[in-house]
Amino acid sequence: VAKDGEEALEKFEEFPVDLVLTDLKIPRIDGVSLLEQIKNVDDNTEVILFTDYPEVESAVEAMKKGAFDYLIKPVELSVLKLKIEQGLVKRNVGISRSALKGLNWAMIISVPIWLLLGIFLANLLK
Repeated sequence: VAKDGEEALEKFEEFPVDLVLTDLKIPRIDGVSLLEQIKNVDDNTEVILFTDYPEVESAVEAMKKGAFDYLIKPVELSVLKLKIEQGLVKRNVGISRSALKGLNWAMIISVPIWLLLGIFLANLLK
C-alpha cells in the first residue's frame, strides 16, 4: 500500500511484486506514468489500472504502455478476483517462456560444441 505514485514506485523498486493495482489518478505520479516506470524496472510485472472517469484515450494509452487491464470503478469483487488471477497466470507464463527461451538457446549453443567434440574424439580414436 502506498499513499502516492512516488511511494509506490519506491516500494516496488525495493520489494518487486508480480502484480500492481493502481488508480489512474493518484498524487505525484499518475497511474500511467507509474505503469511505465514499473515496466522499466520489471517488464513482466502486470499492472491493473482503475478509474472513476473512463476515457477511451487513457484506456488505449494504458494498454499500449503494457497495462494488463483497465477497470472502471466500482469494480465487482468477483471481476477483480478474476482479473488478478488472470494477471498472475500471465505473469507466470511469461516467466516460464523466458526460462524456456533461455534453455532453448543454451541447447542450441551447446549442441555444436558437443558435435565438434564428438567429431574430434572420433578422429582421435582412429
